[in-house]
Amino acid sequence: MTTSREIIFVVDDDARMREALEELLSSHALEARTFGSARAYVEAAKPDIPACLILDVELPDINGLDFQGQLADGTHPPIVFITGHGDIPSTVRAIKGGAIDYLAKPFGDAELMAAVEAALREDRARRLDRAEVSDLQRRYDALTRRERDVLPLVVSGLLNKQAAAELGISEVTLQLHRRNVMQKMGAASLADLVRMAERLGVAVTHSRRPGAAPV
Repeated sequence: MTTSREIIFVVDDDARMREALEELLSSHALEARTFGSARAYVEAAKPDIPACLILDVELPDINGLDFQGQLADGTHPPIVFITGHGDIPSTVRAIKGGAIDYLAKPFGDAELMAAVEAALREDRARRLDRAEVSDLQRRYDALTRRERDVLPLVVSGLLNKQAAAELGISEVTLQLHRRNVMQKMGAASLADLVRMAERLGVAVTHSRRPGAAPV
């Protein structure tokens, strides 16, 4: 188990279960914060570090599966469900909703810790992805208005003369804008730029198929 700074949130209305889980997690050098209700968890301040949410299905204020649906609209840690009343439909619903695991009580310590480690790996990967996209967005925001017009045409596969015709500019001017886009985005190749555009959701806006003759 990792010893880097991470946190595990536990939401369970059973005080004895919260205490037992906190002791288990602490024995693996993991910080744990426990809550007796979904509302208490939502209202609590949360550090911006990799995390996992151990969530009981039967809570006093909301069903854990319904709570999972509400959390899906925002950024939240990967969920490991625990329940005293496991069934196949609920398990399927939880996993389809993105849960890491759905454990029926009583579960083994090793089983829970394996699920927690998987959740932390998932959250670290998510955070890395969000950071990379944020950096790409920062680069994209640095492009001029015309460079943003050029980008989707370039990644669509149009030749320089075709993209220039789309914008009503000369091919030389298009090439200058294209070079600036590559430099500002930090793209080492066209393929690299295409991948960046896809991650940013840049739409291809040209009116002709790649390879078509310019008007």
